[in-house]
Amino acid sequence: MQAIKLLYENDLFALVDKPAGMNFHSEEAAGLVVLTKKMLGLEELYPVHRLDKMTSGLVLFAKTKEAAQRFGTMFEERQVEKYYLAISLRKPKKKQGWIKGDMKSARRGDWMLLNTMQNPAVTQFHSKAMREGERGFLVKPHTGKTHQIRVALKSLGSPIAGDLRYARSEEAKKEERGYLHAYALRFVFDGEAYAFVSAPKEGERFLSEAFRDTLSQEWSRPWDLFRSAK
Repeated sequence: MQAIKLLYENDLFALVDKPAGMNFHSEEAAGLVVLTKKMLGLEELYPVHRLDKMTSGLVLFAKTKEAAQRFGTMFEERQVEKYYLAISLRKPKKKQGWIKGDMKSARRGDWMLLNTMQNPAVTQFHSKAMREGERGFLVKPHTGKTHQIRVALKSLGSPIAGDLRYARSEEAKKEERGYLHAYALRFVFDGEAYAFVSAPKEGERFLSEAFRDTLSQEWSRPWDLFRSAK
């Protein structure tokens, strides 16, 4: 597992790159929040969103309660754009579009997507064939439900490679990581526009020439692909 990397810091917030396989909160070992606090030399640090253990990538922390409250409101009001990368070993039912539906908790901590739309999870995506047997996904979640992207891609028939919860167990266990990465964040804070992009640094499938070429040539500005979508 790689170390946490500090990508940006100012007086009000910090942005780090979380390694795959690291717990967000401390369990048997120190988690991301505790380790980031130690790395920055701060007594208090406020997470304003979170990533699953298997997911790598961008995590934003507020340094003050006031900043944390403001970011919390921004996330609730969908003023923070989030973009993720994923790889599946299965071709999706459709190449791009929307996945919408209510989510219901199932057995052993799993979640499932329903056909109802009372308080739906809303996910938008593009996909592209990578190497043989691989499908790359660029995903924009418009809501922030638990396991939202993992369940959304499973509903397409394309569970994330290495996802021990939602992919085929015998296949997932062979992967070196779960192939989901928090790739980009974009927002306006105190009148200043911020845009952060960080490519995955772990996992042979993410590091393949085909995937990295797609990032550099087509997905380097992920918001451009979703600009015209409603």
